Amino acid sequence: MQQQDEVAARVRQVIDAAGVSAREFARRIVIDPSKLSRSLNGTRRFTAAELARIADIGGVDVGRLLGSAATPSPVRPVSDPRPSPPPPEGGRPLQIVRETVRLIAERGFHAVRVADIAAACHTSTAAIHYHFPGRDELLEAAVRWCMDEDTRRRADATAGTRHAGDELRLLIELQTPRTEQQRRQWCVWLDLWVEAARSTTVGRLHVEYYRQWRETVAEVIRRGVAQGVFRPVDADGAALALTALIDGLASQVLATEPGGPHDTVPYTGAQAMHDTLIAHVDACLTAAPTAAD
Repeated sequence: MQQQDEVAARVRQVIDAAGVSAREFARRIVIDPSKLSRSLNGTRRFTAAELARIADIGGVDVGRLLGSAATPSPVRPVSDPRPSPPPPEGGRPLQIVRETVRLIAERGFHAVRVADIAAACHTSTAAIHYHFPGRDELLEAAVRWCMDEDTRRRADATAGTRHAGDELRLLIELQTPRTEQQRRQWCVWLDLWVEAARSTTVGRLHVEYYRQWRETVAEVIRRGVAQGVFRPVDADGAALALTALIDGLASQVLATEPGGPHDTVPYTGAQAMHDTLIAHVDACLTAAPTAAD
């Protein structure tokens, strides 16, 4: 127990030296913030892979975190003229997760090999396994990163928005796959939905993420009702219907492409999806204007 407390204290020093919050540090090492909190409080042990990621982000040796003598980092021979490659942005663990997400979007999770991820990161498969020992852990990290990024983008886009109607339309715009990046994000989500049906761990993450997402939409609707811009509706039921409509339309947008093999059938494009969602909000939520308006 004493050693566990000492490891936690050294990890706190690494977090303090990084100059970021514990939540941000958890994002960088790609673990659940609650797991980091429990480990720092001594109610949970850090795994070897987590300590490896902490050491990578903090620029320290794992041995130092464990209290043993630090192992010197390998030094490139002076005679070697090759420049040392710059460290990946956000550290190696985040680079691995980002490249994993990109490859999942392009090929699907089960078509992505660890060797493919290593090649994309310009490193070895051993380095991938050092940070993420198994595919399940890597998939879980990829899911968490996607969730965190999606939540962060929503928070940034709606910060300072006071009018609930405007905020709901911003959320709809963010979920409409217009750009290549948005389409990649949705491809990852669709692949992860399939995994969620098979994997208990990913399934739990999927349930928790959608609970938070629907609650975000429901809270906007509640504020809209209070502001008088939305009708007095059941906010939770309205949020469930709207988020389900978003998911269904997005899957149709991704399944068809103008000029593609399905171009002979009616095409569900991003703009058609957006217009349908706005029409749904206007028909089912938006309050009728009063005489004073």
